[in-house]
Order: sequence, then C-alpha cells, then structure tokens
Amino acid sequence: MDNVIASQELQVERKHYYIEFRENERGRFLRITEEAHGRRNTVIVPSTGLNEFNAAIDAVVVAANAANGTAAPSAPSAPGSPNSASSAA
Repeated sequence: MDNVIASQELQVERKHYYIEFRENERGRFLRITEEAHGRRNTVIVPSTGLNEFNAAIDAVVVAANAANGTAAPSAPSAPGSPNSASSAA
C-alpha cells in the first residue's frame, strides 16, 4: 500500500491535477494524475529521476513563457533567506 508523503491539487480550466509524492515497498515516486471529462491519466516518476524531470519541466516552461512573451513568476523565498521579507532590517 502506498503512503502519501506530500500532495497538492490544482484545477486548470476543466482539468484537475493531483500531484503526490508517495512511498511503497518498491521505493519513493512522484505521481501526477490528470482527471478530465471522466478520464484519468497518470505519470509516475521514480524519486531517482525527480531532479532531471523538474529541470526538463522548467526548461519547457521557460520556453513557453518566452514564446508567449511572459516572464516566469518568481518562486517565493524561503524564510530567513536573503530575499525573504522576514530577513529585511
């Protein structure tokens, strides 16, 4: 049986996405599920490939934003980091 370690849900137009980091007897993995129009599609990425998967997604998003003439939103700063509001004097 899978143990959910972390999860997020989001809706984009009529599609629902479930992003889960899970663990089972074979190891840890990312599971991304899309539900739309009564159908479900799932992609599973082993934890050993998460950094490569994330880098590929980032590269495609940057290219898509450039093609659309938009800038990527900045990631929120971690508390205590030099760019976070809590560390301002």
